[in-house]
Amino acid sequence: MATQAPPPSANPASQKIFTIGTRKSKLALLQTDLVLAALKGRYPDYEFKIHSRETAGDQNTTIALRDFTTKNLWTQELEDLLEAGHVDLIVHSLKDVPTLLPSTCKLGPMMPREDSRDVLVIKKGLPNMSLVEMPAGSVVGTSSIRRTAQLAQKYPHLKVMDVRGNIGTRLSKLDAEDSPYTCLILAAAGLLRLGLEDRIFQYLESKNGGMLYAVGQGALGIEIRKDDQVMEDMLRGIGHDQTTFACLAERSLLRVLEGGCSAPLGVETEWIQDTEGSSKLRMRAIVVSVDGRESAEVELDGAVGSTQSAEEFGITVAKALVAKGAGKILEEIQRNKQPQLKIPVAESS
Repeated sequence: MATQAPPPSANPASQKIFTIGTRKSKLALLQTDLVLAALKGRYPDYEFKIHSRETAGDQNTTIALRDFTTKNLWTQELEDLLEAGHVDLIVHSLKDVPTLLPSTCKLGPMMPREDSRDVLVIKKGLPNMSLVEMPAGSVVGTSSIRRTAQLAQKYPHLKVMDVRGNIGTRLSKLDAEDSPYTCLILAAAGLLRLGLEDRIFQYLESKNGGMLYAVGQGALGIEIRKDDQVMEDMLRGIGHDQTTFACLAERSLLRVLEGGCSAPLGVETEWIQDTEGSSKLRMRAIVVSVDGRESAEVELDGAVGSTQSAEEFGITVAKALVAKGAGKILEEIQRNKQPQLKIPVAESS
């Protein structure tokens, strides 16, 4: 059997052991295992090990995400390790990664994306029903300002209540006998990766439920040192161009709007064939005020075939949203936020 060649820019006599940084949650470790398995399969002559630790975002589960302006709740401690050379790459849920990274870091090529949609999960013992079918006053559990805003816009008869913790914790809160929740809205990707697809009653999208998802949702963000060409080449060997370009376009949109992880920005991207048979990226995007009364929405197609064109397309979509009033909505939300607190919060999947 032929020996696996090193990545293009690697020196065969150089580094052979690579350390992957990750959070300690069950989902984070599972996602890291996906990357590790792909790297081992592509580069069997290299050794990969995992270093896990808690981040600031794992420390507190009592304060709502929308009350914070800090955006690096789940990345900073791991980035410190990356910059110091203690780990060689970090695996994140991409939707948790701020659009502005430390100057010494960057995102590498991305693996194929899991289902990016939101899903509806009904409390055990209750009949399955869509959001529109739920009785007035039914409680939807989410800490996401994006979901809260879209729910207020499309389902004003429902009540939203914060629900915190990892996926297992939130499902337990939903199913508890004294639970106030009728349902939760979660990311499909986390449930699918954890083998909990049986809890999904309905997938939510623009054509079904009218909900757009978070920037980067369903994708894994693999962060590396900016000058590490060896690791970038290795990731390219397991990467997927369409996932990478779509996610970079989404992140470029968010970066321009400066909304960060807690902005009520929903997106939906898909690859389509134009009349000449070429692939184009179609992006739908919406910004909604928290009370659901104001919104700006666009749908554009772009020729995206590189990192640069992906970034440029995101900027084009952002400008179109601003032209429709998105900037005014985001400015009002920012004014209403409380000052940044020192106690961080955990993610809302």
